[in-house]
Amino acid sequence: MPTNAEIAATLTAIADLLDITGANSFKVNAYRKAARAAESEAQDLGALAVADPPALRKIEGIGESIAAKIVELTTTKGIAELERLRSEVPAGLLELLTLQGVGPKTVHLFWNKAGVTDLQSLKHAIDSGALTNVDRMGAKTIENLRTAVAAREAARAQPTRFRLGQAVPIAEAMLLALRTTVGVRQAAFAGSARRGRETVGDLDLLVSCDDHDSVRQAFLSLPFIDRVLANGETRCAALLTGGMQVDLRIVDDAVFGAALLYFTGSKDHNVFLRERAIAAKMRLNEYGLHQAPSGADGPLGALVAAHTEESIYAALGLHCLPPELRELHGGDFARAAPDLVETSHVRAELHAHTTASDGSLSIHELASLAVSRGVHTLAITDHSKASAQANGLSVERLHRHIDAIRTAQADFPTLCLLAGSEVDILADGRLDYDDETLARLDVVVASPHAALRQEPAVATKRLLRAITHPLVHIIGHPTGRILLGREGLAPDMHELAAAAAESGTALEVNCHWSRLDLRDTHVKMAVAAGALVAIDCDIHTADDADNLRYGVATARRGGLLRQSCVNTWEQKSLLGWLKNKKSTRAPHAPR
Repeated sequence: MPTNAEIAATLTAIADLLDITGANSFKVNAYRKAARAAESEAQDLGALAVADPPALRKIEGIGESIAAKIVELTTTKGIAELERLRSEVPAGLLELLTLQGVGPKTVHLFWNKAGVTDLQSLKHAIDSGALTNVDRMGAKTIENLRTAVAAREAARAQPTRFRLGQAVPIAEAMLLALRTTVGVRQAAFAGSARRGRETVGDLDLLVSCDDHDSVRQAFLSLPFIDRVLANGETRCAALLTGGMQVDLRIVDDAVFGAALLYFTGSKDHNVFLRERAIAAKMRLNEYGLHQAPSGADGPLGALVAAHTEESIYAALGLHCLPPELRELHGGDFARAAPDLVETSHVRAELHAHTTASDGSLSIHELASLAVSRGVHTLAITDHSKASAQANGLSVERLHRHIDAIRTAQADFPTLCLLAGSEVDILADGRLDYDDETLARLDVVVASPHAALRQEPAVATKRLLRAITHPLVHIIGHPTGRILLGREGLAPDMHELAAAAAESGTALEVNCHWSRLDLRDTHVKMAVAAGALVAIDCDIHTADDADNLRYGVATARRGGLLRQSCVNTWEQKSLLGWLKNKKSTRAPHAPR
């Protein structure tokens, strides 16, 4: 059964191919809108296509025709229209869509006006001068295209996506260096990294300054850079060691907010804001919000707002939307942002490991780290015995470990130390310790670590058994996925979220950038069901505590409110929930 991401990719492929063939723009845009809706939809569209096909048409952005295509893809593992388009369009044209600044309509021109069918024939058309006869192909455009082709050839052997937790530190290191350049006023990263997507394709850096040349030279001199791809007055691009592309945009300080808003995206969000501006007789671009031109072709009117994002939103009569929520579709962009969880709200870590299993810190070192981070409660949750590869604890070792944690408490008067365990959820849903052993623990984090290729129905039953167990507090990284590595389990997350809400069990967002599990769409389901969510760093080393930001970004993308995150509660409320978890009803979040 296809995932929502696979459905979105398929619909996007149809839209691209239709666009390349010169199809009606209304039809193309319908597929693109449906693809975005599928990507951001919390429900499992494949399951819906099997169980209740008419329900697909109730999803904003998915009409009757495309709903039928989703059903076709789910039931036959293919779409006839996609196969027809693939037979009509040279396969090599699709790679051209990965070039900087090249869209389907441009590819259509290359194909029909210059006989281009792939990257090599495009390169030949550039070198031979054949592109000079193509509409909108001036000398500067062709030179930019030559640079883009060279970059694509260099990147062919490199990965195309990078994990958020790998990309952001690189961006911040580069910005740190650029901020020391004379004349720099502001610097930030934008794009999908700022929106907190779990993976990014490239990095977008934005700098405002008094001296463009000095910033360009500082950027191009950074040790991270393997190859320079572009070196213009306001834009530089480079390929880093490791294959990631970084684009630097240099702007005047007066328009920094407008540029940050534009380059953060998403595309849908930018379209929404531009349409909002037009309705208010204004125009919005990366240089600011202006009064509309006096005539159809006249210059833009007076500048209304540009220096900050907040000023632009205010001028459009909108609340400033957090970057993590700028991928919603439809009217959601106009809503005031809810009280989303923030990193400063998190005051408890409920999933952490010591040297007793596979961690690198002792009990005292881990507790000291928690104190330094301002945490009021720390649960030490070393692995259970089934995780032999992680030096999981036998029952006897666990008992001694509990005693050691209790003893250590006296050395940390400002910190509540809890004795817990990350207990394996076995393949059939049983837990790795018996109930008598579990009852001795303050916190039980039940996690799947093995048998991660189970059928969805089996995985759902397995996790439900753990969720409804009265001694389980948290379900750790519920799918067991590894980003860009393994898919993990694919249970019915709606059913799991409903069960978690009913039993008062929290579902975990594991903050490690290789996991981010729950993922953002699963957080949406948990929020919709009224389930509690835990945001935990799954600490094994001291550096793992720095991953909190990625878990919080994921939770914010899913719309998680502060009061629904157990890690944000005051100590008394948190300990009360842990103690009274056996109640058959979920506790109300503290006010």
